[in-house]
Amino acid sequence: MKIPSKYIENAVEQLSSLPGIGKRTALRLVLQLMKRSELEIRQFSDAFIDMKLNVVHCQSCGNVSDSVICSICSDEKRDHSTICVVEDIRDVLAIEATQTYKGIYHVLGGIISPMDGVGPMDLNIQPLIDKARENKIKEVIFALSPTMEGDTTNFYLYKKIKEFEIEVTTLSRGVSVGSELQYADELTLGRSLINRQPFNF
Repeated sequence: MKIPSKYIENAVEQLSSLPGIGKRTALRLVLQLMKRSELEIRQFSDAFIDMKLNVVHCQSCGNVSDSVICSICSDEKRDHSTICVVEDIRDVLAIEATQTYKGIYHVLGGIISPMDGVGPMDLNIQPLIDKARENKIKEVIFALSPTMEGDTTNFYLYKKIKEFEIEVTTLSRGVSVGSELQYADELTLGRSLINRQPFNF
């Protein structure tokens, strides 16, 4: 695809570097952006710069936040003795959309995947172990996607926290095996949370 402008071509290259966006889609988006005013374009680009400069990870759970402690962890109405372990923010959003879970979260930032070169040391695991050791947790819910990598991560985490007196549960299998948690519908995900069961390996 020959683009007659190096500036458009550069913009297309940047957008197509995002996952799921091909060159044709990127070109369509760039041409749409060209129709906007300079002010709108500046607001568009500033939003991403502001995001990069100001978004941090919650020191308590690892979720993305505008402050050192996220709004969920700082909410005194939440049950801080129940922790739901998820892969990333998309899973937090999916579970929050069900409006059935009132505990807090622990965001791993990924799952163990040797094929992708991701090991336990690459994930946000140690803070969860530390919380378990402090004896402030009554229940840990494994809410990772029911894939081989998700199950491997569940098993690793279970081995790390099984010595502590904590109830370890997992989502009921209303979520299809092999599917991504973030794509489950709200009703299915909500029921899976309510009907969670003891973790067995």
